[in-house]
Parts: sequence; structure tokens; C-alpha cells
Amino acid sequence: MPQLVEGKWVKGDVAASEMKGGAFHREPTRFHRWITPDGRPGPEGQEALPAEAGRFRLFVSYLCPWASRTIAFRNLKGLQDIVGLTVSNPELGEDGWVYDEPVDAGARVGKIRFHHELYVASDPTYTGKVSVPVLWDMREGRIVNNESADIIRILNSAFDGLTGNRLDFYPEALRAEIDRWNGPIYERVNNGVYRSGFAKTQGAYDEAVASLFGMLDELEAHLADNRYLAGEHLTEADIRLFVTLVRFDAAYHGAFKCNIRRIEDYPALSNYLREIYQWPGIRESVRIDHIKRGYYGIVHINPTRIVPAGPLLDFDRPHDRARLPGLGVAEI
Repeated sequence: MPQLVEGKWVKGDVAASEMKGGAFHREPTRFHRWITPDGRPGPEGQEALPAEAGRFRLFVSYLCPWASRTIAFRNLKGLQDIVGLTVSNPELGEDGWVYDEPVDAGARVGKIRFHHELYVASDPTYTGKVSVPVLWDMREGRIVNNESADIIRILNSAFDGLTGNRLDFYPEALRAEIDRWNGPIYERVNNGVYRSGFAKTQGAYDEAVASLFGMLDELEAHLADNRYLAGEHLTEADIRLFVTLVRFDAAYHGAFKCNIRRIEDYPALSNYLREIYQWPGIRESVRIDHIKRGYYGIVHINPTRIVPAGPLLDFDRPHDRARLPGLGVAEI
């Protein structure tokens, strides 16, 4: 994959650090500032900025599941008029993430077309992968945070004083249970599909795909008797799982060779997927056309870049989840 090297965009397969012994390893994110209601430090003492309407913007792609988490939270928390949104072209090529038309990055940076311009504006000597999502400060012209797990927690609470939204997707009473699910879901499902699809040896692929479907089997058993992962409340753990499930049959099953089973073959998971998709604000965070164009457009995965016509997906079909006790979303 191309990347930045000392602030310069270098094309070709530069990001070899993500492959170790034929197995895919995700590069850590680098920007971890926070936003809090009054600018006090973040939950682990991170430098923070005060929440303000119109100051911050999400730069995302509908292709990317990590970015999709942040779009979903922006909608669920009613932040459409508070935090801006800029969407890239879904086809990730030699120029990285690209915007079809020049987009505004604030007075200091001006108009940009290439996502890597945000990284160079934030750190002129940046070396490494250039990813979405980015939570951007339009006033200072630099990245606040590029870790989706951080961004969804920022959006979950930082702007509540401006919106009056009391929904809490990381309630204190459920945090231990949420975190218990987040770890294996990230490792074996969210990142597991990439470890399967990007593997360069048979052994690496076999290990990754076995771990992935082993975890899906565990999730199927749990969700057969539980409305949501942490019990009766929809939490961030469910949204983190959802973004992979909604892409699975359309892209990962074919493009990434995650083809032991489809999500549609799991009764509990497929009904759970449809319920979350039908939550207000969630379907607007999903663009299956972008997802298919993006994943089947990865040249080393699909050299012809032909996008398949199927599968036909209907996430608006009725689900059976009301048979299980559920309390919706916790409130602050």
C-alpha cells in the first residue's frame, strides 16, 4: 500500500510493515487528542479541546467499517448539525483516499483533494499509513483523533450539552461487559476479515479464517438468547460488531475469501443485523454500493476490479429480536 514517508506521498507497496510472515498486522493510529464538554483532559489524561458546534468535521469513507462506526454514532447522537461530514471516493488506489471535488479543510489548510493532505498539515514529517476516519479541527487545521474507537466515545458524550441527547452507548454499569466483547470482536471479527483477506500464505489464511468463524459461532450462540451483546441495552459493542456484519455477505464473503458461511446462514446473527440496521440513523450510515466498489476495487485482491452483481440483500426484512427482552439504549 502507498503511504506517507517524511511528509511525502510514496506510491507502490510501501507499507510492508503491515505484513509479518505472510500475516496481516494493522498499524496503530497516531493521533489521540480528545474533545470534552469544557476542554478538560480526556478519560486517560489526553490533551483535549472544548466541544463547539461547527468546529469539528469527520472525514470518512462509506467503504471503511472503522469510519462507518463514527458515521453511525454521529447519527445516533443527533450530531448532524454539530459535527460536519466529508465523504471520500470509495475506490482506494495509488493516491490513497481521494475526494471527488476539492473539499474545505478550514482557513489554515484551505481546499484539499487527497486525504493525506490532512496528515501532512497535522505533522509535516509524518511517516506511516493514512487512514479514515479522521476527526478534524477546522479552526486549528489539524487532526484531533484518527482512532475510531476513541472517536465514537468522544461523540458519545462530548457534545451532549449542545444537543441535550441523553443516549449513552458506553454506560458505566455495562463497561466491563462491553469491553469484554470489544476485545475478541476486534481481533477475531473486525480485524479478522482483513487478516483472512490480506493473508499471503495458506497458513496465515487458514488460522485467520478459522478464528473468524469460531468467533461468529460463539456470537450466534450468545445472541440466540440475548437481545444485544451486553444484555438488554444496545451499546457501542453492538455498533462495532454491526459494521463488519453488514459488509460480510456483500464483500468479505467473496473478496476476502471469508466463505465458510454467510451471515445469512446464521439465524440469530442475521436477525440481529437487521434489527440494528433498522435503528433510526443506522441505515443512513451504510452504502452497499460504496462497499462493493471499494473492496472489489482492491487490485491485489481482485485484479479485474469487476464488481459482482450480487448478492441481493434486504436488511429491511422483518426480524425476530422482539422475542427477547430489550430496553433500548441506556440514558445518562
